[in-house]
Amino acid sequence: MKTFPFSALARDRNEVFPELDVADVLLERRDAENVWLVRDERYQAARAALLTLARSMTIVVRSHRVLAEEALAEDLPWLTWLPEHERLQCVRELLAHLLAGADTGELLPYARARRSWTSTALAWSDPEIARDLADPFDGSGGQSVDGAE
Repeated sequence: MKTFPFSALARDRNEVFPELDVADVLLERRDAENVWLVRDERYQAARAALLTLARSMTIVVRSHRVLAEEALAEDLPWLTWLPEHERLQCVRELLAHLLAGADTGELLPYARARRSWTSTALAWSDPEIARDLADPFDGSGGQSVDGAE
């Protein structure tokens, strides 16, 4: 990967584009998200590999759930903080998003779900919060019915 300021694309694209022959290019912007430039061949190769891996992992989940959980837990060690029933739900949801994203090229739903599940796992890792999460939820938001706490 080669990095350039975003302005280099407009200023001297003859410096930027030749780099795409050997690597992806990251254009850094000051006031917005950075932009990746990737040759279509490399993008399609990565997408095909991701799709194959996602489909393969889905097959493993169907036939060897425990093995699939172990494989994901190796990459996502925070899964251990989730209660067992949520761990399975997390694995299934992340795999579904990964498969859909690999097929469509849209991986933001996977990234959002992963961040959400990571936050959930962090909440479960705190003993006080975990105790509150495990207790029945009355829907009052911590307020008594008459408005007093």
